[in-house]
Amino acid sequence: MLLTTKVRDPRLAGVLVSRVELSDDLRIARVFYRLLEGGDDASRLEGAKVGLGRAAGLFRKEISGALKLRSAPEFRFSYDAGQEARDRIDSLLEEVRRERRD
Repeated sequence: MLLTTKVRDPRLAGVLVSRVELSDDLRIARVFYRLLEGGDDASRLEGAKVGLGRAAGLFRKEISGALKLRSAPEFRFSYDAGQEARDRIDSLLEEVRRERRD
């Protein structure tokens, strides 16, 4: 929700958070993101990563305030390429199912 309401960086248009993994001590949050479109464009991916890095301070401030935390985790951003692979496998399986019906 912060991406759509608080962040005004145009590089983050179409960025979706796909999952978040927290370290055992809750000090580091690995945020995996995807792009609605342009995921195969290296400059678009890099722009999104830079934009997320610049917004990390805002995220920490907003999340620590909303959750009443003394300290918020450090955010580390990674592109979630695994989701694209899962989508590709799903489409291939659907294609096999259609062929079997015919």
